Amino acid sequence: MDYINTPLPQDIVSDENVSDILLLKNKLVNSNAPIDLKNEVLSNIERLERIAKKGVYSSEYENVSKYVDCVTNIPWGVLSRDNLDIKNAKEIMDSTHYGMDSIKNAILDYLASMQLESRQNLNQYVAMPSTIGSLSEKPEMLGLPKSNFAKSPVFLFVGLQGVGKTSVAKSIAQAMGRKFVRISLGAIGDVRTLRGTPRYAVDPEPGQIIKALMRSGTMNPVILLDEIEKASGNAGLLNDVMAALLEILDPEQNVAFRDHYLDFPVDLSNVSFICTANNLGGLSAALLDRVEVIRFTSYTDEEKTVIAKRYILPRVLRGLNLSEEFIRIDDTIWPMIIRPVGFDAGIRQLERNIAGMVRAVARDVVEGATLPVMINADNLKRYLPQDQGPLS
Repeated sequence: MDYINTPLPQDIVSDENVSDILLLKNKLVNSNAPIDLKNEVLSNIERLERIAKKGVYSSEYENVSKYVDCVTNIPWGVLSRDNLDIKNAKEIMDSTHYGMDSIKNAILDYLASMQLESRQNLNQYVAMPSTIGSLSEKPEMLGLPKSNFAKSPVFLFVGLQGVGKTSVAKSIAQAMGRKFVRISLGAIGDVRTLRGTPRYAVDPEPGQIIKALMRSGTMNPVILLDEIEKASGNAGLLNDVMAALLEILDPEQNVAFRDHYLDFPVDLSNVSFICTANNLGGLSAALLDRVEVIRFTSYTDEEKTVIAKRYILPRVLRGLNLSEEFIRIDDTIWPMIIRPVGFDAGIRQLERNIAGMVRAVARDVVEGATLPVMINADNLKRYLPQDQGPLS
């Protein structure tokens, strides 16, 4: 039965109830949700009308209203246009990350292959009869791939903490012109976090994948599945999470991903998934077979020195509304700033050290210090905590 054009009965308990139900129906009809899903939800609204006559309207209304909000907030059919320009991507990654040449080249290679695939499919599209319509038409209606006619691979970034896995993922999203959403899988103990809770269970809600689409406002964002190896250590729960991830990441299965709350197939094939992990332990062989593993190595001291000068220090100064004229750091003391407590694979401790030093300089400025404030081997103990590494 087609419920979309079914008129609402007017013999409901009150005008207020009629208005509420009409608002739900109008909200749903005006959305871009698939017609089958609309009919299913409108059948629930019709059931709500019958319940309203029996005086138990409010509790059921909340459930139906929440479900309608979920259905209508999913950006059905909304796709952002990909920017696959290699030069643009390289400039963005170079502006945010120093070094990492092998990682950057691997990403640029994938973008190049996506660009060639896009051109080939676009040429097929243009070669079709002009009666088909303009390029603004949905390409899937013509049997062509969607999302700018290109498919994204699934990356798995593997490396120690603080080596830039998450920030590189953000740079990829920026370079491609896509929205970015992060989902942390650390300590997930229930697969329902990903898949959602059935809407007739206690405290029902959609899973994190559907929520990510709703937050991004598009069906082709870059979704970062962070720390996938840190899902529940319980063997049974971990297997459930790995099985859910397999369906989400496998291009043969994610074209009809079914969230338990929504209970309707959602096409995730246009989403660009990026996963991160500190190691590969605990990840199933089936999952590893469907991702492209890219390994992040530790930073050298020389790389950290450049990163500190070019990226971290200017960013910290901007955060405090200070110009680079406020502080001068002697080149000879960078080794002591970089290794206050020995070797660190990432740059998080380095960021904390520099931030602490700049805050100390900010205090000196407030107290009337002469600009620029010079930091050298003689006064480093004042700006860097004395119980660290070479200073202790």
